[in-house]
Amino acid sequence: MLDHFQDKTVLITGGTGSFGSTFARLLLKESKVSKVIIFSRDEWKQWQMREQDPLFHDPRVRFFLGDIRDEDRLRRAFHDVQIVIHAAALKQVPAAEYNPTEFVKTNVLGAMNITSAAIDCGVEKVIALSTDKAVNPLNLYGATKLCSDKLFIAANALVGKRGYPRFSIVRYGNVLGSRGSLLPFWKELLKEGKKSLPITDLRMTRFWISLEGSCRFVGHISKVMQGAEIFVPKSVSVYIKDLAEALHPGIKLDVVGIRPGEKLNEVLISHDEARTTVESRIFYCIQPQFEVHGSEQFKKATQWKPVAADFVLASDTNPLFTTSIEEIRALVQGSSTCTL
Repeated sequence: MLDHFQDKTVLITGGTGSFGSTFARLLLKESKVSKVIIFSRDEWKQWQMREQDPLFHDPRVRFFLGDIRDEDRLRRAFHDVQIVIHAAALKQVPAAEYNPTEFVKTNVLGAMNITSAAIDCGVEKVIALSTDKAVNPLNLYGATKLCSDKLFIAANALVGKRGYPRFSIVRYGNVLGSRGSLLPFWKELLKEGKKSLPITDLRMTRFWISLEGSCRFVGHISKVMQGAEIFVPKSVSVYIKDLAEALHPGIKLDVVGIRPGEKLNEVLISHDEARTTVESRIFYCIQPQFEVHGSEQFKKATQWKPVAADFVLASDTNPLFTTSIEEIRALVQGSSTCTL
């Protein structure tokens, strides 16, 4: 599956985060990658990552301090890099509502810096991670990710006759077990002996994908991407209340109310995006509305089929929506939702 990474240098922004460190492990264990560069701004997290897992003492690993707000530092880091996985972001919804300028600087201006540096340095491929909150955004975080996505898609038109870098997006929902997410928070409360768990609304639904599943999906997309597509994995969605039941049967739930910027249900593909969306066995692909890198020939050659004209991929109407506590428990326990 990861054979296309052979002899490649891969840089991961936000490399010390949950996704970045897991993706780096996957590359080091299952590919013949030439070099993995962990790009992040926190020296302490880099030290922890290196010391807590002997795998990161592998001679193929490099730790590079820097901030995606700094284009000059990115340009230095991207030297002789073939593939960039952009996972760095500020992402806490409530924090974005009260610190909007900081989210714009990282999520929007940072995206501009990455596209510019990648073009200047001749990177081959860039995959940027996105979120369901970028679709019809209600909160500032989602709005910054929508801007970021637009910047990466549009960057494909800036590369000229050279034809690269190619920029594509991977969009998915909540990641089970990622740092700062709901499950680790709940588990910590239970560890402290709490007899109930806070929940915002009993009607709330969300898309979920395992951490390993998200990493494997990005690895697969880095092979099939042509540029300017948005790839969405086929993943389950559940009621948040059922997630709590799967984690701790019979647990009492305290309804605390929806936080600023939150939705009851999330959307991964909107009705308007359905016009250019096709699907395979494991993902949906929102194709570019303009031709880049021979994308018209790519569209003609693909075996993926168009979705229905009225298609919408929402967490409450998702074809893979489940209320089975057994299935949800398997997901909570780490089963991948992405089979490749």
